[in-house]
Amino acid sequence: MIAVQLIVYLLVFTLMVKIAVRDNALNGICFYPREVQKRAVEIGLIDEAAINKKRKRFMIAFYIVMAALLLAIIGLCNKVSDFKSAYLQAVLFLEVMNWYDGFVIDEGWVRFSRFWDIPGLEDMDYVQSWAQMFKKRTYLTVIWLIGAAMIAGIVVGSRALITA
Repeated sequence: MIAVQLIVYLLVFTLMVKIAVRDNALNGICFYPREVQKRAVEIGLIDEAAINKKRKRFMIAFYIVMAALLLAIIGLCNKVSDFKSAYLQAVLFLEVMNWYDGFVIDEGWVRFSRFWDIPGLEDMDYVQSWAQMFKKRTYLTVIWLIGAAMIAGIVVGSRALITA
């Protein structure tokens, strides 16, 4: 059951990225390395304010949707009531999502798909080097360990309220 839930979780993640970008890679400029963003601004494709607005809009929606889905999976579907189990499930989902983003989204979809090409920036690398990707994913691993504790606390706290 967890495997199916993980697949659904990753599909929602992927769908959120696709919805954010729609049919124009420039809509997803906030996902690109900083050097690509700077060049896009320099050649007049977009301005910094628009990039920041896109980033904020996506990240707010992303955190709300992905956290709500994770809370629903762990708390409602799996009916977890203890912190340790909730924490371990949250870690599993968040870390799989983290590394999925690095390997499947960035290294697979972005690196090898023409979908992500932005006119005028074709000569630039849209993804980080393997070393940069591993560094970022390792950093996010620590962040998601903390995030998993927050999710587990909410699951257990809400479960206690429901049963009280």
